[in-house]
Amino acid sequence: MATGAQSRGGGPLAQLLILAVLHVNFIALGLEPDFLYPLENVTIAQGRDAMFTCVVNNLGGYRVSGDSATARVAWIKADTKAILAIHEHVITNNARLSVTHNDYNTWTLNIRGVKREDRGQYMCQVNTDPMKMQTAFLEVVIPPDIIYEETSGDMMVPEGGSAKLVCKARGYPPPKILWRREDGGDIISRSGPQGKTKVTSLEGEIVNLTKVTRSEMGAYLCIAANGVPPSVSKRIMLHVHFHPLVQVPNQLVGAPTGTDVTLQCHVEASPKAINYWTRENGEMIITNDKYHMTEITSSTYSVQMRLVIRNIQRSDLGGYKCISKNSIGDAEGNIRLYEMELPYRKSRTEEESDAASEESNDVRSSLQGPLREGGNRVEDAGFLGGGGPSSSDSHRIIPCGFFLITALVHTVC
Repeated sequence: MATGAQSRGGGPLAQLLILAVLHVNFIALGLEPDFLYPLENVTIAQGRDAMFTCVVNNLGGYRVSGDSATARVAWIKADTKAILAIHEHVITNNARLSVTHNDYNTWTLNIRGVKREDRGQYMCQVNTDPMKMQTAFLEVVIPPDIIYEETSGDMMVPEGGSAKLVCKARGYPPPKILWRREDGGDIISRSGPQGKTKVTSLEGEIVNLTKVTRSEMGAYLCIAANGVPPSVSKRIMLHVHFHPLVQVPNQLVGAPTGTDVTLQCHVEASPKAINYWTRENGEMIITNDKYHMTEITSSTYSVQMRLVIRNIQRSDLGGYKCISKNSIGDAEGNIRLYEMELPYRKSRTEEESDAASEESNDVRSSLQGPLREGGNRVEDAGFLGGGGPSSSDSHRIIPCGFFLITALVHTVC
């Protein structure tokens, strides 16, 4: 049963027998060696391992013309014509090279830790007559690397001046340099034929900035890439120096006594300035129970100064100054604090009194209405001095209290 399975399935013993028969037939037929697959080009990053695989059929038992030795496979560096290895024996004095053979038809040339000088044409050769060979190219690529000694560092320019940013990189293929601002802002070019242009990125080793403004201050990134990961970058900080500028949103601030108030100043300065507050007489203000000072950073060169004055009294009214000083100059802003009267608000007793008065007026109005509109109009006419229908009606007595209604016409009581 086992013998039948081996004969049908082609077990190890059967495969060896087949190879032996083929080997004898190759010798008998005198078949020449030939390459089963072409040698493939290899592209590898520097420092990695590379290998070339050469598959040769009909090599075993083939006798070289005029020589009793069988044919051999050799590896040669074609551009230098240097023999690297024959069969499995390395000829060249390079410990990074080795050759492996699978004892049948495959030879592999291994190069460990590839270097730039390993780049070139490699040949797998069989010493037949005439010689047979096939070649492939080893391309060694190198990830980009910034050349720091040739690249700009952080720099400072005065506002309105010029700055030249340089970035150099090496690698293979030669890397391309791309410039961007770290904050995503525009790079402003004023030297081109189109005048002032704004771009989010710029290609090239050199960036020329002219008539630099404070808005162009910040970090610039030069990014080197050549398609071989990883890309690399360098951060270059551009400092633009100018004297302080103070802006006051509200120069006149009013607040009621007994309340808190906040005074504000906006300051732009580079290099960083020393900021403080004073009274109009020059007395410097310090943080205590009365005063609280803070600074809120708006950008790399601007801050917001805040002064909180608690529980304002009449002695706190008057002028205040926000002052900013750096190595280039100084500036100040002025704010005047005045007392603001609160709108008059009636007390509860006064509100109740006014409500009672309004209610009394409403009652009087309700009494006046019927007296004016009701009754005999003839009597009204007689009261006002007009003639009546009879003398008795004209001498009719009307209670004095009711004369309030017609007080605007006659004062009778």
